[in-house]
Amino acid sequence: MLYNLLFPLADQISFFNLFQYITFRTVYALVTSLVLCWLLGPWFIRLLKTQQSKGQPIRNDGPQTHLVKQGTPTMGGLLILMVLTITTLLWADLSNGFIWLALLVTLGYGLIGFLDDYLKIMRADPKGLAGRWKLLLQCLFGGIAAAGLWMMTDPIVDIPFFNVQWDMGWFYVVFVVFVLVGTSNAVNLTDGLDGLAVAPTFMVASSLAVVVYLAGHAKFAAYLMIPFVPGAGELAVFCGALVGGCLGFLWFNTYPAQVFMGDVGALALGGALAFVACAVHQQILLAIAGGLFVLEAVSVMVQVASFKLTGKRVFRMAPIHHHYELKGWPEPKVIVRFWIISILLALVALSTLKIR
Repeated sequence: MLYNLLFPLADQISFFNLFQYITFRTVYALVTSLVLCWLLGPWFIRLLKTQQSKGQPIRNDGPQTHLVKQGTPTMGGLLILMVLTITTLLWADLSNGFIWLALLVTLGYGLIGFLDDYLKIMRADPKGLAGRWKLLLQCLFGGIAAAGLWMMTDPIVDIPFFNVQWDMGWFYVVFVVFVLVGTSNAVNLTDGLDGLAVAPTFMVASSLAVVVYLAGHAKFAAYLMIPFVPGAGELAVFCGALVGGCLGFLWFNTYPAQVFMGDVGALALGGALAFVACAVHQQILLAIAGGLFVLEAVSVMVQVASFKLTGKRVFRMAPIHHHYELKGWPEPKVIVRFWIISILLALVALSTLKIR
């Protein structure tokens, strides 16, 4: 909004020239989102506590150390979505179609998570929304996003290391839906310890901010041999707002958490990351940067498959972060070590831009 209102006045007031630069608006989107989260966080947590007498339902079959978390309010992801939306509308170019699609996907997946969290709280049952309905709604919003990208970009996937762009044709729509649904659920599975999901999310979002900025710049894209996507650079502002919101939320979500993110946050953040990556054809880079999310999802699939086929479990408990808890690792140790892995993977993903 500021870009649309103030940049046209740059001829009269030279300071407003700054608003043409995506980098300037990305930095201040991050700062704005972070400060808003800090300012609104205490009030929002108090509000959640008044509305949730029992807080987040805790699974009885999980690690016993989690039982002390009973009563901690959930649905804190609403705070991230609120500041993300406000900040994006404030700093982004609102004539850019990618921005509106990104908000649609993020808020759509957030709505699914909200329904899931609401049912858990109302029923005092950690099961929430039935899986088939959750998947159907995820595919619905994913299909809308995929159709939008089909009209706005080429149906290709960039293959790192080999300088190959795979033209998937009509199957691209199906693939985008798969990436959106898979990523949102993977982030949701990771959100099992204090700060475990939100910190890797802003690490991945930071790397994607760099990628979308480069992909939206014709010269940089040509130099790095990545697909040039006109207008996609504006998504860096969205990523900046996402990073700031996650950092601000981590202030309250770090161990021991004052508030849980809930599905409303985890599903939305996963959808946001997936959409940004799909917009610039970097789904494989997303899998590298978000390797921690992939690991968590794969650990669940391996556990389920092994138990159904052999009756034996590979891990003491899935997702894999619970496996290490049951091995005796303190929760903070699991969290920080997983963060370190996530930082490393984000750096590896960025390095692929030069290894071509």
